Amino acid sequence: MSQMDELQRSRILACVQAFCAARYAREDNVPCQIEEGLFLGSVGAALNKSALKDLNITHILTVAKSLDPAFPNEFVYKKIDVFDTPGTELDKYFDECFSFIDEARSAGGGVLVHCFAGMSRSVTVVVAYLMKKHRMSLSDALALVRSKRPHIAPNHGFLTQLANFEKSLGGYCESFGSWKVLLSKDFLYTSSENKSMG
Repeated sequence: MSQMDELQRSRILACVQAFCAARYAREDNVPCQIEEGLFLGSVGAALNKSALKDLNITHILTVAKSLDPAFPNEFVYKKIDVFDTPGTELDKYFDECFSFIDEARSAGGGVLVHCFAGMSRSVTVVVAYLMKKHRMSLSDALALVRSKRPHIAPNHGFLTQLANFEKSLGGYCESFGSWKVLLSKDFLYTSSENKSMG
């Protein structure tokens, strides 16, 4: 691809991003509270200063390329500069993201985790955080996030990373309907919503 083609491609991409950002700013601009002090949203939520202030959000975690802080003097920002592609290794940033989230919450503030659409990258980070913080299974964490923000869609690469992360946490393995098996180093625990084996 020539330099002229690359320049034209980047200009078109910038125009599309600006159009989409304007749409999200109008239509998807309220942070969704996942739990106390933890919020999820799109770029529109990150641009809604009054909502951020009203919700006591003090920290903003941006999980996206090409999104710069909108209010750098009013919030604490952290940026994870990644694309929303199946090959992106988002899991290598999990611990860094978790520390930032915990920093905000332990200081009595809230944190907004957002990407561009609030559907894939930011959702992946929030789901992983819930899995680690609360020892939740992947499906339970996804269900909780979906109950608060119905339009979520982590890409298949991120879902694979979350499944591997689930195993690395000690292995919540879901099978046989409602049975859940937690494997740890020395113990095997089982639980079921229906205790009878019938």
